[in-house]
Amino acid sequence: MSRIGRMPVAIPAGVTVEVKDGKMFVKGSKGTLEQDIDARISLAVENGHAVLSRANDSKELKAKHGLYRALLHNMITGVTAGYSKGLVINGVGYKVAKQGNKIVLNIGFSHPVEFAEVEGIKLECPSQTEITVTGIDKVKVGQIAANIRALREPEPYHGYGIRYKDEVIERKEGKTAGK
Repeated sequence: MSRIGRMPVAIPAGVTVEVKDGKMFVKGSKGTLEQDIDARISLAVENGHAVLSRANDSKELKAKHGLYRALLHNMITGVTAGYSKGLVINGVGYKVAKQGNKIVLNIGFSHPVEFAEVEGIKLECPSQTEITVTGIDKVKVGQIAANIRALREPEPYHGYGIRYKDEVIERKEGKTAGK
């Protein structure tokens, strides 16, 4: 039996969870999220907790049971607290600036790179070398942060590029003089 799927999800005050037409809807103070759900997985809300149960014990359905429980938990966290990812730009002359609803990155190319905000995701630049991606959808926040990082991935010799705030770049020694 799915250990994660069995655990009830606590629903804080001010958050509503419901299922309609094969979709889970979670509404909170920061917004509303929806997620498709398999028809063989049922959701019951009782005593401030959401409990997911499955129709049978097939291997595929056991995996989906835990998946939908994790997705529901992430949705509830998103509409109450939100998600945030931090990026750091490192390099000589590398910088970022916010212009309207987009950020402009100077990251070693012959031209500045523009990255526009997506609906539901906010891009902020607390300093010239930092970017903060915030939103209520965990998947979108992670994907947008990954797309920005992919513009100039960090290289191992000097550490130049865009990296996550908590990422550690393994540095290489480089060439040594002949002996």
